[in-house]
Amino acid sequence: MVCNRCIKVVREDAEQLGLEVESLKLGEMVVKQEISDEKKQQLKEVLQQDGFELLDDRKAALVEKIKNVVIREIHHSDERRHENFSDLIAEELHMDYNYLSNLFSSLEGITIEKYIIMQRIEKVKELLVYDELNLSEIAWKLGYSSVHHLSSQFKKITGLTPSHFKKIGEDKRKPLDGIGQ
Repeated sequence: MVCNRCIKVVREDAEQLGLEVESLKLGEMVVKQEISDEKKQQLKEVLQQDGFELLDDRKAALVEKIKNVVIREIHHSDERRHENFSDLIAEELHMDYNYLSNLFSSLEGITIEKYIIMQRIEKVKELLVYDELNLSEIAWKLGYSSVHHLSSQFKKITGLTPSHFKKIGEDKRKPLDGIGQ
């Protein structure tokens, strides 16, 4: 789940199956009662119809939590954090970053760093399409050291310069949950 709309849909799906949702946040749902295997299968099927996946596996759930931290910080936070992502992820998940990094790479086939870059570039695309900030402001907002660094990363990932992308617009954007796949 990557947005508030996603949370709402998942809550509604669970409640339609008679599950009492205790808490629900990005990537994690806690229900008040034990779930039978049959009910779990029903939930899995309903969630798949809505484009979601039920993660029972502890390792897959950790990877999802890492993604949610990255997405929240890049796409849903107005504050510019000066700490690096490795510290933030380790702190929020209360685990060693090296373990989390190796786990992420083994399950996703890309590094956390690459995933962060791809999410940042997707946010740059969004901000370019909205046309409310100039490239210097976008670079500052997303924690790039310079406009040149942002531009070179953007071109490396998209094959386009930010100004050329701005001309062709939104048809080159990806949904947040499709990044890294």
